[in-house]
Amino acid sequence: MTESQSAGGMRRKPRQARSQERVNRILDVAEELFITQGYAATTTNAIASGAKVPIGSLYQFFPDKSAIMQAIALRHEENIHQKLAVLDNPELANLPLDVLVEKLIDITEQHFSENPGYFAIFMELQGTMPELQAVEEVMDTQLMQDLASLLAKRTTGLETADYEAIAFILVKAIGTLLWLSLSQEKTFRPRLVAETKRLALSYLHSYFPSDIMSG
Repeated sequence: MTESQSAGGMRRKPRQARSQERVNRILDVAEELFITQGYAATTTNAIASGAKVPIGSLYQFFPDKSAIMQAIALRHEENIHQKLAVLDNPELANLPLDVLVEKLIDITEQHFSENPGYFAIFMELQGTMPELQAVEEVMDTQLMQDLASLLAKRTTGLETADYEAIAFILVKAIGTLLWLSLSQEKTFRPRLVAETKRLALSYLHSYFPSDIMSG
């Protein structure tokens, strides 16, 4: 591992378990401060103090507060991608579409619901920190590739470009709708999740009509 800036805005990635634990503590404290105090009001000194690390140690890994935020975003994106990695399973290719949609959306919705604070931070910074969008795009691309590969295992006469387009639409539509649902009344959110499933399933049925009866 070189000392050059790594993914997520870090100067370098930790090489040892002790360093990784320190970085995780910095990110945990920073995220909590961003949630409770707001991103703009939080300083790197406050983060270092809360994480009980010297400010110099913080700067060994993060050049500034923006880099810390990028690392938090990357951690969240990697976390949800790991959860969705269950979809990268050839056995799922033969699942009824309604089951596949349920799995995809339920995993995504659960992750969003368990991390409302990150949603609040992201909304504060939306449009002001393009690096966050870049992190999301990288992880979305990986998910699209996995989903396109899974759909291609179903028996149809579609082209590779078709699977890629379908995966793009599903990832972006599901992610956007569930993300936006977080800003709605809690009692209304289950309905929005159900409608997102209905939308995704109807869309998939237009390409896989033979699965309609099994769904």
